[in-house]
Amino acid sequence: MVDQKILDKAGVLIEALPYISRFRNNIIVVKYGGSAMLRKELERNVVEDVALLKLIGFRPILVHGGGKKISEWVKRAGIEPRFYNGLRITDADTLEIAHMVLSKANSDLVMMAQSLGVNAVGISGIDGGFMTVEKKMPEGHDIGFVGEITNIDTQLITSLLDEDLIPIVYPIGHDENGQFYNINGDHAAAAIAQALVADKLVYLTDTEGVYEQPDDPSSVVSELYIDDAKKLIECGNIRGGMIPKVQNCIDTIEAGVKRVHILDGSLPHSLLLEIFTDSGVGTAIMSRDETRYFTEEE
Repeated sequence: MVDQKILDKAGVLIEALPYISRFRNNIIVVKYGGSAMLRKELERNVVEDVALLKLIGFRPILVHGGGKKISEWVKRAGIEPRFYNGLRITDADTLEIAHMVLSKANSDLVMMAQSLGVNAVGISGIDGGFMTVEKKMPEGHDIGFVGEITNIDTQLITSLLDEDLIPIVYPIGHDENGQFYNINGDHAAAAIAQALVADKLVYLTDTEGVYEQPDDPSSVVSELYIDDAKKLIECGNIRGGMIPKVQNCIDTIEAGVKRVHILDGSLPHSLLLEIFTDSGVGTAIMSRDETRYFTEEE
């Protein structure tokens, strides 16, 4: 008698088959950050997911932040972390710490990917003039060395993809005068996805997705058209820090990316569960031109 667990595993593989076929050779940009970066087992889960995507024929790009680690090291240096509308106020000392922390996190992720049998290359927005920025001044407020991306030169990252490598990117860029700037990781991932017209952009965050009813985790919406997402913002059901994140998703889709996913990065292997199962585990936001994969009626 065959164990039911083995049969269930076969069922999972069969369920994944059409998604593997559909997205093979497509570019998927994965933004990794939040609390999940503080736990090594979750970090390895993410890299395992990205490695598997690569091995079955996808073209993944991993973009990572490191905000919580940066805050930790800033405090160790005797500096109190400060923010303006969710953006880190970055003086020269904080920028140096951010660069150090992000570079170290990047090297760790590259080595982890290599240990799983896939070739990865760590880069920042500085390498090859990849990300050009200008000083960001939100509402005219000076928040220091924080950059607004003005251009993505896709030559380097496209070359890495063509060489069968996984680019692992950390968000430090430069302006036309060679000054370095810290960049919001979500914005960097969105800009890369838009420049490459990726098939998917995935945010691994500290939230399960978009709630139809505020503060009700059971109301996570599996798939959401952008016009419906706009209505949820307008009526106040999407609020606080989720507003810029969802607006970023909308802007990315309107720039040509087919789907943007918001997932809970603390859920082990949430990336695979979202992409390869019919119902998913987070929220996929898409244009009206896209076909839904899942409805409650199904």
